[in-house]
Amino acid sequence: MLFAFVLYTVVVAGAEASPMKPNTALHAVAQELIDAGYREKQAVTERLTTIDDPKTLLFMQIMVEGDLYYRKDDRVVVIKGDDAVTTFFSGEEVTLESKRDIKKISVNNKLRVLLRSGIARLQIFSDDPEMRMQAAVNLLKSAEDLDQTTLEEALDKEENSDVRDVLLLVKGIRMLEADTEKERLQGVSYLSGSLYPDVRGALANYRRAAEADSRTEEIQAADEALKKIESLLSLNSVAENLYFGLALGAVLLLAAIGLAITFGVMGVINMAHGEMIMLGAYTTYVVQQLMPDHIGMSLAVAVPAAFLVSGLVGVAIERGVIRHLYGRPLETLLATFGISLVLQQAVRSIFSPLNREVATPDWMAGTFMINPALELTFNRLYIIIFSLMVLALLALILKRTLFGLQMRAVTMNRPMASSMGIRTGWVDALTFGLGSGIAGIAGVALSQLTNVGPNMGQAYIIDSFMVVVFGGVGNLWGTLVGAMSLGVVNKLLEPWAGAVVAKILVLIFIILFIQKRPRGLFALKGRAADMG
Repeated sequence: MLFAFVLYTVVVAGAEASPMKPNTALHAVAQELIDAGYREKQAVTERLTTIDDPKTLLFMQIMVEGDLYYRKDDRVVVIKGDDAVTTFFSGEEVTLESKRDIKKISVNNKLRVLLRSGIARLQIFSDDPEMRMQAAVNLLKSAEDLDQTTLEEALDKEENSDVRDVLLLVKGIRMLEADTEKERLQGVSYLSGSLYPDVRGALANYRRAAEADSRTEEIQAADEALKKIESLLSLNSVAENLYFGLALGAVLLLAAIGLAITFGVMGVINMAHGEMIMLGAYTTYVVQQLMPDHIGMSLAVAVPAAFLVSGLVGVAIERGVIRHLYGRPLETLLATFGISLVLQQAVRSIFSPLNREVATPDWMAGTFMINPALELTFNRLYIIIFSLMVLALLALILKRTLFGLQMRAVTMNRPMASSMGIRTGWVDALTFGLGSGIAGIAGVALSQLTNVGPNMGQAYIIDSFMVVVFGGVGNLWGTLVGAMSLGVVNKLLEPWAGAVVAKILVLIFIILFIQKRPRGLFALKGRAADMG
């Protein structure tokens, strides 16, 4: 009911300003249906598909849904929706004094079969290729909605290769019930390798029927077709896990970049880095609360806002605590761990311990279909692109700006940089703020994948450290390779090892790896290297 009403609203909204005149052929048929019995309705329904009217398809769809009524006093055809009653031909809303003022134009099972067949015919011969494709896909679920003659006619006329391929699958499904073994085997050949779930189901049913009748050759053909489909499904599953791994790697990249910078420049083991991610995520939530009518724009505002909030908190932590503990890594670890607990409790006091949901903008929602067995989400794609953009911007800052030059100088040789007049203390503070700000941006990205909560940063701090150690302390390209590698390996291991065991296996690998290469994949020369 809801589908039919919404579809009708869309058609009426897109129609021309002048309403369709009621003295059309479709209107005449509608009036006949009001008085006709079920037998007469069958003849009238068969005439519906021959009416060249833009509303014929809509009329049949609403009728088969059981939402077509007429007003008793003036015989005006209306649509009964969940919340409103509207006239079919003009789209005007109708006010009823009583529910008895309208009566349903009822349909029985035979009429529904005729209507579905007519709908399928109108859709499959539509000028709109998208409608033809959708009609062809729908026929996979109920191939009997279109008779064989019409199906062959549609195949002969179809010029779109994608639609034609689906129609061949429909033909193959119909051929599975043919009288001769040759035709049934040909139908199996049409269906072999298709990734549509309905095709797989049809082949499975066909195999059971063949087994019941001991049709050995057909059983073997069905097994081969199903085996081929299973192999393709496995490959698509690997591709999906690879995509999810890249998305996880993108989040790890954003989370670990800041850690790589601060650890590389200052040698500080910052256990509060996960809370910088959390602050960025909560900033996104707050921005959306302040901009409830502009969710799409709020995300663009949240990125710089999260960077500033997390960055300023990072500078405050460095100026207030960490600068007094340089050269004492164990004490910085304990101090930042304590700060992380303070930040978590502060967030619980302000926002409560409950998770907060951040809305996904319309432009990030939805999926794009690679094939019938593989649909990838837009939000993960945008996060992957966004993380690479942040990495490129950061690399540009480090290579092309005065601050980047000073930070690299401090990384290579702090005493020499200080003797050249560089204020190493402020470089440390700004570097720590930069790393914390990027972690806040990671929180913005993470808010689009999971709920926002006080403990969300803790789930990524260990992984971030593993990325930094594996890729090489202070090396951006090492961080990129390390993040993407660990993200992909985690997701590829999870299906057969489970999430926990996968993380354990990755950790064991990194432990063994750093025994051979203590400085990671890409060793950084200078003071950071001397720390190893």
